[in-house]
Amino acid sequence: MSTPVSRSAATRVFVGRLAGTTVFDPLGDPVGKVHDVVVLIRTSSLPRAVGLVVEVPGKRRVFLPLSRVVSISSGAVITTGLLNIRRFSQRASETLVVGQLVDRRVPLADGSGTVVITDVAIEQQRNRDWLVTQLFVERSGASRGLRRRRGEQVIVDVGDVVDLSGDAGPQPATTLLSTMEDLKPADVADVLHDLPPDRQIEVAAELSDDRLADVLEELSEDDRVAIVSGLDANRAADVLDVMQPDDAADLVNELPPDVARSLLDLMEPEEAEDVRRLIAYEERAAGGLMTTEPIILPPEATVATALASARRPDVTPALATMVFVVRPPLETPSGRLLGVVHIQRALREPPSAQLGAMLDSDIETVGPHDEIGKVTRLLATYNLTALPVVDEERRLLGAISVDDVLDHLLPEDWRDADTEATDTAMTRSAHG
Repeated sequence: MSTPVSRSAATRVFVGRLAGTTVFDPLGDPVGKVHDVVVLIRTSSLPRAVGLVVEVPGKRRVFLPLSRVVSISSGAVITTGLLNIRRFSQRASETLVVGQLVDRRVPLADGSGTVVITDVAIEQQRNRDWLVTQLFVERSGASRGLRRRRGEQVIVDVGDVVDLSGDAGPQPATTLLSTMEDLKPADVADVLHDLPPDRQIEVAAELSDDRLADVLEELSEDDRVAIVSGLDANRAADVLDVMQPDDAADLVNELPPDVARSLLDLMEPEEAEDVRRLIAYEERAAGGLMTTEPIILPPEATVATALASARRPDVTPALATMVFVVRPPLETPSGRLLGVVHIQRALREPPSAQLGAMLDSDIETVGPHDEIGKVTRLLATYNLTALPVVDEERRLLGAISVDDVLDHLLPEDWRDADTEATDTAMTRSAHG
């Protein structure tokens, strides 16, 4: 039986509208934006909202107790000014409204069916506690897998549903995904990192293959291994197929050997072969850092072809600055590397000009077994964003981009670590 709420004294706020609201200190200076609301779900009384997850500069999410919130009004949350800058870490007893409660399917107490939660209302009581009192729900329509049809939307009291914390099977991520549509992959990775493991996999499963591939490349080792291991094997193999080969190889290396072998067998043969080639090298050697799919063209190709290749969405910005010109075959391992054409140079030439006439044939190269230190030195010395990796016969094996090198120079846990702590550690390292 739920605790009655005094509506006359309550201030009602729907969390869906609260998310993204700017948080201000008492002087009117913005300190961050509301990312989510933390609630404690109790069986004997209404769920209690205990705090806000606030995203502060540096993409760090911190916990702001609701006891330190002075007021919540249209477009603004005012605090007492006391903000703990330690990164938010969810406890087992806590539930995130947007991350976990929204999109949850729950049965109605009158036995008339189930509903899906699309928003949650919190209300402040006379004692200044915030309670979850109402739910904006959608009556379940016909469903297929985790997808559902739109149904009737109504507001119900929390007491009108049964077992708010219960497990009603797989939970879609429709509302949560809608908040991430415009986010960069690294920011989506931050959202996933903050979710409990089960919810992490549910959300990841609803991302497209390309989107999930980009996000996995931005997650820590523990998170991406957990997600890939939790996906259906065929779906996981599909995602590995669309990842950059070097990133797919890093991920396969992190998986248990039996899982890795199984996924490689399920991948497209050509993609799997690229990954198998890369995992044969040491992780911090040039062969382990390189991608096997830079822009590769023959010398008779034109500037127009080079620019069209650089515009491909699967080419990273660092690799899009350079075209590797080789003799056939054009797939790695290619024919002999003749040189490179810098896109900046190509932009100064007519579209019909052939790449062979503007080659930089003095480009530095590395071998697949050269260490990361040599790679870093050459990139810095010659102000390059990418380096070719060649074998003894100067056949192109792949290319290393500066972003892959940076990823391996940062501390192993930099994706999960506090932003300021990582910045400080790297600053000290740079100063010796």
